[in-house]
Amino acid sequence: MAPAETYPRINGITEYAATPSPNNGYSKAKFDIPPDYLLPDGNPDYLRLILTSRVYEVIKETPLTYATNLSSRLKCKVLLKREDLQPVFSFKIRGAHNKIAHLSDEERKKGVVACSAGNHAQGVALSAKSLGIPATIVMPMGTPAIKHINVARLGSKVVLHGQDFDAAKEECKRLELEQGLTNISPFDDPYVIAGQGTIGMELVRQCNLRELKAVFCCIGGGGLIAGISVYLKRIAPHVKVIGVETYDANAMHQSLEQGDRVTLKDVGLFADGAAVKLVGEETYRLCRENVDEVLQVSTDEICAAIKDVFEDTRAIVEPAGALALAGLKKYVGTRQTEETDAYTAVLSGANMNFDRLRFVADRAQLGERKEALLSVIIPEKPGSFLTMIEFVLPHTVTEFTYRMNHKDRAHIFMTIQVKDRDEDLPQILKNLNDNGMEVEDISDNEFAKTHARFFVSGKPVENEKLYAFEFPERPGALAKFLRTMRPSYNISTFHYRNYGSDVAHILAGIQVPQEDSGTFSTFLKELGYPFREETENPPNSQFAKLSGKKLFNYRYRPGDETIGDLYDDLYMTCRKSKPSTIMVRA
Repeated sequence: MAPAETYPRINGITEYAATPSPNNGYSKAKFDIPPDYLLPDGNPDYLRLILTSRVYEVIKETPLTYATNLSSRLKCKVLLKREDLQPVFSFKIRGAHNKIAHLSDEERKKGVVACSAGNHAQGVALSAKSLGIPATIVMPMGTPAIKHINVARLGSKVVLHGQDFDAAKEECKRLELEQGLTNISPFDDPYVIAGQGTIGMELVRQCNLRELKAVFCCIGGGGLIAGISVYLKRIAPHVKVIGVETYDANAMHQSLEQGDRVTLKDVGLFADGAAVKLVGEETYRLCRENVDEVLQVSTDEICAAIKDVFEDTRAIVEPAGALALAGLKKYVGTRQTEETDAYTAVLSGANMNFDRLRFVADRAQLGERKEALLSVIIPEKPGSFLTMIEFVLPHTVTEFTYRMNHKDRAHIFMTIQVKDRDEDLPQILKNLNDNGMEVEDISDNEFAKTHARFFVSGKPVENEKLYAFEFPERPGALAKFLRTMRPSYNISTFHYRNYGSDVAHILAGIQVPQEDSGTFSTFLKELGYPFREETENPPNSQFAKLSGKKLFNYRYRPGDETIGDLYDDLYMTCRKSKPSTIMVRA
């Protein structure tokens, strides 16, 4: 069963998460290519299009890096195709340039337009600059300054319009019609697909095809994997081409499963470079014919892959850039491999927001399954903590939070390091349960990871309901959210943390008298923000509904004594005033 994914779940400043547009005739037919480049069935001859691509006017062939640490760990050859080293730190420059370079003189004179605030925008801007073609990039008004400044620096005109990408797309269409501009598609165009397909051409030259078993690509709209797969299946059909998506942005996986393109209601935006509601029509056709499999991975697995790339290359890729490697690890981890077997992951981009690194670092160990989050209930008596820790040893405790809320039972939030969660954790859980403790693995509980660990305190509040809200992370957005809350409803709990994403997550406790339940439900629906109730989520009932006491800070060296020793020392020091709260973070 797929783990619950809730980070993030609404439209941010990401063009691919916008409402898909119907085929409305704004642009020329996507098969507007010379007859010599068509197959007898009328479809593009992608082998010829790739071989005659013009991408090398603006880029150089990217290296294939042998991942020493990963190869040793996975017991096979892991190769990383370094598209993160492109001039705009993304493969998008290939497709954008190939499309723009094939425009007619008249089209070049009028110029190009694109609606994007991401890697596609920078690819279009750099390509247009290199060819001396005027370019206009449309972005929503809330786009972070660093994004539109970088595009403007490359020489393009930036138009900030509307509050979201739906509005920006409409403005892009208007400019296309009124000024006769050519709209550069991010993925659903033969020239764009062929440009991305040059990666496959390079892989054939760089890899030992006798050893190469599979190539892994991230999937957003499908342009990257469509181009690579159509080339590889013509030249090296024995090599598997495997796509990778997140569980909460899996438009291609669902489309291939249903036998037709599926429009997602909403998409997760953690891997925002691959967050697409509807895949391309042409990319879907090519993936249906040439892609062997589409894997799905979690946010934590992506974070672990980002860490793996860093440890092997000292480079930091963006979440979408690590998708392929996360899929490779998942695939190889379930199969018997030989040390001579080679697997390649395309590192598609490295446009990472620095502020997101704190989230990545926090989740990487969980994604590697080398850390476990546990909810433990133990008897509230001296020595219980030490007994619990002794059953956990020799595993290291990296986080420990305790709050007294019952005279007979203690509730503990604990994180421990393990070599392999699947192998080590069952015995730990058994040891604790067999000795009078109640323990639950909450490593896959998003509520616990995102919020519960930060608010193990406070008194029980009458009529409190707990809700998780999401809203676009823009300047003033938090204040706007708070202004929408009616003064008649008291906010009793609030947790918010900026992780450098396009979407903010809030946990709010709201006091709602029983007689106001119906009115409050209506209010939530009218609020306009996605939400879900977390009142009955187990970590909330175990850690949040607690009584208040005085708090003190202590420092200790983990090598000197265990958590259990610390608790018992405090107990003896305080005598009658038994510690009611302990929070430790290694």
